[in-house]
Amino acid sequence: MYLFICSLDFLSSAFRLLGGKAAGKAFSDNVLLQNPVAGLMIGVLATVLVQSSSTSTSIVVTMVASGLLDVRPAIPIIMGANIGTSVTNTIVSMAQASERNEFRRAFGGATVHDMFNWLTVLVFLPIEVATGYLFHLSNYIVKSFNLETKDMKQEFLKVLTKPFTKLVIQIDKKVISKIATGDEEAYEKSLIKEWCEKKHHMVTKNVTQMMNVTVLENGVNITREMNVTQETEVEVTENIKKCSFLFQDSGLNDTAVGVILLVVALIMLCVCLVTIVKILNSMLRGRVARIVKKTINAEFPGKLSFLAGYLAILVGAGLTILVQSSSIFTSTMTPLVGIGVISIERMYPLTLGSNIGTTTTGLLAAFANSGAKLENGLQIAICHLFFNLSGIAVFYPIPFLRFPIGMAKWLGNTTADYRWFAVMYLVLMFFVFPAFVFGLSAAGWQYLAAVGGPLALLVVVIVVINVLQHKHPNVLPAKLKNWEWLPLWMHSLQPLDSVITKMLAVFCCCKKDNTEQQVLYFPVEVDVSKFLQKGDSKETVL
Repeated sequence: MYLFICSLDFLSSAFRLLGGKAAGKAFSDNVLLQNPVAGLMIGVLATVLVQSSSTSTSIVVTMVASGLLDVRPAIPIIMGANIGTSVTNTIVSMAQASERNEFRRAFGGATVHDMFNWLTVLVFLPIEVATGYLFHLSNYIVKSFNLETKDMKQEFLKVLTKPFTKLVIQIDKKVISKIATGDEEAYEKSLIKEWCEKKHHMVTKNVTQMMNVTVLENGVNITREMNVTQETEVEVTENIKKCSFLFQDSGLNDTAVGVILLVVALIMLCVCLVTIVKILNSMLRGRVARIVKKTINAEFPGKLSFLAGYLAILVGAGLTILVQSSSIFTSTMTPLVGIGVISIERMYPLTLGSNIGTTTTGLLAAFANSGAKLENGLQIAICHLFFNLSGIAVFYPIPFLRFPIGMAKWLGNTTADYRWFAVMYLVLMFFVFPAFVFGLSAAGWQYLAAVGGPLALLVVVIVVINVLQHKHPNVLPAKLKNWEWLPLWMHSLQPLDSVITKMLAVFCCCKKDNTEQQVLYFPVEVDVSKFLQKGDSKETVL
């Protein structure tokens, strides 16, 4: 388990090295961020690139606190970060692809997080754009408190993992933040940390700059631009001690180190997951498995049964605060769902609690500021909290509205039938779709409306017809009661599965053995007299 958590840390570091600068550059485009849809997709892509919603939300909080970005356009970015963080446990679920039923449950348990986040955004992004309810609510809360600056930086689980991970790689997160705040020089710097110990002190320097100076000439005051030299106190950073870790002074650039670290992290992740699953399978058998499953998925007696889910939300929030990462918590729970210890119905509230717990990172980042900076940073962090609470208020209390569970089960069943679907889902939902929508948004709202509008309407119509086909087929015309009248490739993944299977067979240079199995019968002499009951003959027993 310790190495599994460390592998997630290495995975995050690898993605930061490969895509951290691109994410920072995306955050620095303030004009584009004024478009809420573009801001949402930047939040998704940036979080996927750095593999950490904690990093992306902290960058946004820093930008808002420093005045580089207003609170209102930052809200869609926070919503996008919520979606992007769920990519990690979806990747983790693929480690159980070898066993069909385990993969079905694991992928469903992982994607219930995705479905909740996407549905919450689809509901509340339009409401926020139209009314600004998150902005006004958070503004009222911040203004009602007299805030003071405190050092709120706390580390819990990282205290245990840092001694090992920092021997391999250390990332300078401030470089990404500086790029996001518009520092062009930071883009040329390496993300690999060089100096671990620095000393800051103030020195007096002569600084020459152009200033408007009013001078008296012939009895008349005249203002001119002149070079003025003044003594100014400047903060100087003195490097004292270099860092010492595996990739320090390796001669490799950020991309090379990122690729090596990504390969190592994925291998380490898969080995740890396979080991964890095998250990859990050997431990949780028979009576022990039944007791554990009954305890974790238990409900309170009688009319209080509904409280079990809310308790799971509190547990998920508490554990996420403890480990300071929703990705680590949900990724740890995913294998347990795969082996059947935790049901998807119980995973759902645990995931919702994790969404609440991860907002503490933004709150801690906000408290690192002071004065007006503290208020602005805290406001966007509170928006993140109430966005998740709003989603929970809609998609959890009423059982009928717990759509993410049904959607996740459908994805799990589809993945069990077509293993490649998991990879296609991952690429489409976290890379292709956000990039496509972002491109349309960057081109202009006219293009987004012209292309995205009809596509969105088509998807809504198909979903409604599918629901009616299963729930109330009688209200549909005979033609729409099923999709059999369409070409097979338009209503089934079977043709695509055949193509992908053939392609894999060609690339792998191996084909499955299609020879029919032969069943052989051997005559065995058995004394059946002891099986005979009154009235039975030997032929009956045989």
